[in-house]
Amino acid sequence: MKKILLFITAIGFAAVLFSCTSSQSSKSADYKIKLTFKPGEEQKIAEAFLSLKDSTEIVLQAGTYQFDNLSIAQVNHILIRGEGHDKTILDFKTQSQGGEGIRVTDVKGFAIDGMTIKDSKGDLLKINKSRNVTVTNLHAVWSKADSTSGGYAIYPVMCHNVLIENCYTEGSSDAGIYVGQTDSAVVRKCKAAKNVAGCEIENTSNAEVYDNEFYNNTAGFLVFDLPDLSKKGGHVKAYNNYIHDNNFRNFAKAGSFGTSWGVGNASPGSGIIILAASDIEIYNNRIINNNSSAITIASGFSVDDKAAEKINANYFPISKNISIHDNKIEMGAAFPEAAYEHRIGKILVAVEQQLNASDPARKNKRIPLIMYDGVSSNILTKGTTNNPDGICIKQEGDNLFVNADFLNISNPKNWKPNTNIAPYICK
Repeated sequence: MKKILLFITAIGFAAVLFSCTSSQSSKSADYKIKLTFKPGEEQKIAEAFLSLKDSTEIVLQAGTYQFDNLSIAQVNHILIRGEGHDKTILDFKTQSQGGEGIRVTDVKGFAIDGMTIKDSKGDLLKINKSRNVTVTNLHAVWSKADSTSGGYAIYPVMCHNVLIENCYTEGSSDAGIYVGQTDSAVVRKCKAAKNVAGCEIENTSNAEVYDNEFYNNTAGFLVFDLPDLSKKGGHVKAYNNYIHDNNFRNFAKAGSFGTSWGVGNASPGSGIIILAASDIEIYNNRIINNNSSAITIASGFSVDDKAAEKINANYFPISKNISIHDNKIEMGAAFPEAAYEHRIGKILVAVEQQLNASDPARKNKRIPLIMYDGVSSNILTKGTTNNPDGICIKQEGDNLFVNADFLNISNPKNWKPNTNIAPYICK
């Protein structure tokens, strides 16, 4: 474990170096071409996006713009700059074609800064297969937080070297800030509210998430590895975040509920969920009033009983090498009402009830702050080792931990969730 943490720390230091230089370069770089537009010139702007030359800065002056969609592809060194999130507004609510608001594909050196983008039918900003990406001072929002919203507000996928800083997202029917299948990413000083997930790091390696505030979402922060994707994630650090009051109803699109892996599985009241992820460190966060589960550690078997069939070089269903330490964690007095109507929420309620029924000394305590599904790699190896997957917890306080024994949950006679944290205390 010590070697793993040292490795994570080294990677984190490299990521910080990247993020600092990337943020500076996007503001001070010398672009060879500068194009300036004002509201009313939307057609010219759309045409300019399609015909950009390398090393171009586009300045969108203050005002509200109405767009169907905007697309940039296969160029280098591009900056899209507004005059501030409260001044330059790109509105996609009348969108008649295209899925995304802004789509960026195969761009080396892309930056966007200082504007609001809102109300597209699909994702607001999708950045695909690009390198050295900087997203700063961007608000990406939907006016209504419901299943008609697009899935992702800020969505870099299959990228390399990403910085998302000083951004705000709201209303996403999946994740406000979603970094997928990417290597080297930093999310810092951002806020996310009224999304299904505030921030999600999925199948992404070498990521740092710090100094953010995720609140009033269904779930605050997710670290997932999912099967059948192009790369495996891991080596993710989340620290100095304020993750609080994530008790909002789950309004994910029907497809997310209908598939076993969808974010529709996130229970209202979830602070942090770690699913089938490896080499994760969660520390120095304030995780407050997420009233179904402050931190959940789960395996792919919790959402898919055929997870073992999906194992390959890019996917392993058991969460491994998870370090949780030095966080301030508090939970409110009751589950949020929305949890009682949600499939996973009902399971969490049942865990609390089962614990209290089996141990009268608990005197109707809340579900413990850290919920582990109890599914270890023993299920694959037929082993009996305690904590074979390196779960490491160092936290102060009472009512910290429950092994929810999900393997036996369908058989009430054998189902025995327990609060024995001893095997999981950091050695």
